[in-house]
Amino acid sequence: MDNTTLVAHCTQETMGLDLGDQRNRYCIVDADGKIIDEGQVGATQRGIEKLLSGRQPLLVAIEAGTHSGWVSRAVVKLGHRVLVANPRKLRLIYGNERKNDRVDAEYLARLARLDPKLLGPIQHRGAEAQSHLAMLRSRDALVGARTEMINHARGVVKAFGGRLPSSSTPAFCKRAWEEVPQELRGALGPIFEQIASLSKHIRDFDRSIEELAQKKYPETRNLYSVPGVGWLTALAFVLTIEDPRRFPKSRSVAAYLGLVPRQDESGARAPQLRITKAGDTTVRRLLVTAAHYTLGPHGPDSDLRRWGRALATRGGKNAKKRAVVAVARKLAVILLRLWVTGQEFQLVRSGGPAPAVGAVAAGTVATSESASASDEAQG
Repeated sequence: MDNTTLVAHCTQETMGLDLGDQRNRYCIVDADGKIIDEGQVGATQRGIEKLLSGRQPLLVAIEAGTHSGWVSRAVVKLGHRVLVANPRKLRLIYGNERKNDRVDAEYLARLARLDPKLLGPIQHRGAEAQSHLAMLRSRDALVGARTEMINHARGVVKAFGGRLPSSSTPAFCKRAWEEVPQELRGALGPIFEQIASLSKHIRDFDRSIEELAQKKYPETRNLYSVPGVGWLTALAFVLTIEDPRRFPKSRSVAAYLGLVPRQDESGARAPQLRITKAGDTTVRRLLVTAAHYTLGPHGPDSDLRRWGRALATRGGKNAKKRAVVAVARKLAVILLRLWVTGQEFQLVRSGGPAPAVGAVAAGTVATSESASASDEAQG
């Protein structure tokens, strides 16, 4: 977000708004950094309207969180500019030995007054996209609950000297129930009933997600053509990014999704660090799952698969893990390029050798209909 754009649309008064579940604390500073107003209001639509209605245009700084989506939309609707701060950039606040809501609101206001870029501002998606993304996250919650119950059932049986057979998750109830000892059926019967019920709801979500992707977000069709990328992954990617042209370079999307290594360079010291894990957790996990499918035994031959497998053969015992993350990173870039250009995905370019890394990243690898195996793995 451009600092001059923010300043041009507001007065020289800046508000820091610390959001809470019950009350919001605010602090307003003028161009000289003098506090001209502070206090608290209820954490409701009515509270935001009471605070901001009738005021001259302000730059309002808030921190990204549970309430920041609807609050940011309410602020803009009332005629003010909003700056949504990235929590990862607020070390000055979290490291403060006198941290409290009043001080947090003041620090937000002062940082936004000095330079909005210090807060690493983010842009919230629209209300409709947020509601559609909630469907994906509800499915994710059901999958997590089902996994926990399946692990519980396996653990209970194992403690009695038995072992439930391996199976796909959707087939677990049918295959495993016959192996449950008679003395445990009373304890595990309700668990199996819940697992079956959750599986039904997850299948219903899958049908709704596919229908939503095809009808409302036709751009997901090209993304779906990538092996290992199903409707769930394609729709999650589109809803999370929302605007594919927000990135100046295609590879920037990998950093946005937390798939690039951290940096801690100092002089000649440049240690290898883990990825940042910034951005949306669900999309990152889906991309990593798709990368596992791409490199796994069922993944079709492709330039990306060859490149990833070549990485997995070098670099020591962690080479395979690094290769999976690298392929997930390239997948993010490829999906963005397919979205922007409308091109189809190609498995292999004219049957030739695997391309250079740059060619893969540019999305020139190509077209094939793929099964949504990685989405099934998420279920």
